[in-house]
Amino acid sequence: MKKKVNRWIQKTSVKKHKGSLHKQLGIPAGKKIPSGLLTDIAEAHIGTKVRGHKVTNLLKKRVILAKNLRRFK
Repeated sequence: MKKKVNRWIQKTSVKKHKGSLHKQLGIPAGKKIPSGLLTDIAEAHIGTKVRGHKVTNLLKKRVILAKNLRRFK
């Protein structure tokens, strides 16, 4: 029996908007985004500022996706 593979990553807009989180945070594409910054933004409320970045709904969604994708190899 074949194991069913979940392919939800292929359906996301990661490929279409590659590098958008880096642009939104102002971090060059070659550098890694600090995990502390991702955690702070993910825990913040929408409309507040975290380290000079205003937390929007879209930014929060991108950060949560980035945190989830870091767990994969």
